[in-house]
Amino acid sequence: MNKKIHVTDTILRDAHQSLIATRMRLEDMLPICDKLDKVGFWSLEVWGGATFDACVRFLKEDPWERLRKLRAALPNTRLQMLLRGQNLLGYRHYSDDVVKAFVAKAAVNGIDVFRIFDAMNDVRNLRTAIEAVKAAGKHAQGTISYTTSPVHTTASFVELAKRMQEKGVDSIAIKDMAGLLTPFATAELVGALKAEIDLPVFLHTHDTAGLGAMCQLKGVEAGADHIDTAISSFAWGTSHPGTESMVAALRGTPYDTGLDLELLQEIGLYFYNVRKKYHQFESEFTGIDTRVQVNQVPGGMMSNLANQLKEQGALHRINEVFEEIPKVRADLGFPPLVTPTSQIVGTQAVFNVLAGARYKTITNEVKLYLQGRYGRAPGEVNEHLRFQAIGSEEVIDVRPADLLKPEMARLRTEIGALAKSEEDVLTYAMFPDIGRKFLEEREAGTLQPEALLPIPTPGASASREGVPTEFVIDVHGESYRVDITGVGIRGEGKRHFFLSIDGVPEEVVFEPLNEFVAGGTGKRKQASAPGDVSTSMPGNIVDVLVKEGDTVKAGQAVLITEAMKMETEVQAPIAGTVKAVHVAKGDRVNPGEVLIEIAG
Repeated sequence: MNKKIHVTDTILRDAHQSLIATRMRLEDMLPICDKLDKVGFWSLEVWGGATFDACVRFLKEDPWERLRKLRAALPNTRLQMLLRGQNLLGYRHYSDDVVKAFVAKAAVNGIDVFRIFDAMNDVRNLRTAIEAVKAAGKHAQGTISYTTSPVHTTASFVELAKRMQEKGVDSIAIKDMAGLLTPFATAELVGALKAEIDLPVFLHTHDTAGLGAMCQLKGVEAGADHIDTAISSFAWGTSHPGTESMVAALRGTPYDTGLDLELLQEIGLYFYNVRKKYHQFESEFTGIDTRVQVNQVPGGMMSNLANQLKEQGALHRINEVFEEIPKVRADLGFPPLVTPTSQIVGTQAVFNVLAGARYKTITNEVKLYLQGRYGRAPGEVNEHLRFQAIGSEEVIDVRPADLLKPEMARLRTEIGALAKSEEDVLTYAMFPDIGRKFLEEREAGTLQPEALLPIPTPGASASREGVPTEFVIDVHGESYRVDITGVGIRGEGKRHFFLSIDGVPEEVVFEPLNEFVAGGTGKRKQASAPGDVSTSMPGNIVDVLVKEGDTVKAGQAVLITEAMKMETEVQAPIAGTVKAVHVAKGDRVNPGEVLIEIAG
């Protein structure tokens, strides 16, 4: 009996999120949409995940406008998004009224299929989103965040799927974000799901360990109805099996996809050239790496950790972090490693390694996790760690959103006239700081995407043809990698260069040395006195909790910093009086700098 396999292509979302840090711009999507629309995909994943964040933070694109333009350019194809349940597209739980408003607006603007997951596999955190999708008349896809651990079994995943079916989902997706599935485990899980539930089963796996195509083939043989693939020029490694390869593999079999291989190859050539434009975001950590089967670190998380350690000058310690991650995960009750739990576990592991002592510093997100604020942990947590993190504070056992008051009215008031639509309010809701900045820049007409470095020309001079010349410089004891591209454009006695410092690119202007004025802002001095407050990781100041003249106790929180999208309290090293505050909200800070001075 023939069974056509349906294909969802991830080229416009997860493929470039996995390989080039979600940096593909709308201008590179629209020209190929006509051909994508003719392929006959069951759906195209175009939104959600990190795309919303990247649009607002880096690309300075309105994510809602992106969705509307893609909807207009792809009239014959279902558009799909990834939604983090009660977290939506942010990194915290939102109130039910925000979830309902977001889903309703996403549906109106063009989303047909909502793949809804929860990092903890806590179905309570999916309920409101599923109800909102059904109310909008769209396809609600319940999602299993696949992982392996002593508490995750085929039977537990089948039970999870049954609970989602009871909530009214239209299909079930197996989301293997880290590439942990193996071919025979895939066949077992898919077979068990098809035997117990009467819903289509979608298979989404990353090729991090090089097993993705084999897993999909075994899944199809076991009864999977749909597979997720990526156009070949953005496939494999930490992305997905190649679309063309899977179409070719199934062609002429009972599982034939019916897709036009020649048209797909034309699309692949288009994106092959597009990818060159984003060369500065390529990473050595996005290729095939079977270590994921041991350390369980998803590819995107791997490159993020590498960048964070590089900032610290500690990239050589990445294997220590990989060894620490499973230990932290066990202490937290074996959560699957997917946003936001991957950031929670990964950041804590980095702190543990760099501090030289486990849990010397505990991030705010770990504290919230241990309070039950993200949902029910899959397994038992380390109670000693829980007491160390939150003391005698109450651990909640209800759905976290049940404790949240409605937020939409407050959000509308806070953002005020900057919001020209309900969509703008929701942008602010997802990311208050960068959302407000985006809306302010839009109002002022100053939106400017991050600079793209010129495409290197093979064999050309590094100084003249866009190939960076690399330097490592030391400034006040801190090491920086500086890449300078191009000979520069002279004008008004100044010279313009493309400059990348520690991988962050921008166009800069250099003035002649004799015009430099010493004694400007400069670097902050290095901590040396007992009362000097500093951080152990580079990041941004989220909040300053004290002011000059305040009396503080040893261990009292005086700052909140953000690194790797996780917040951490910085505590007073001694009791005393705040002598000076050298930072403000939004400042970028580096390890060892004096941020606050306390006199004992």
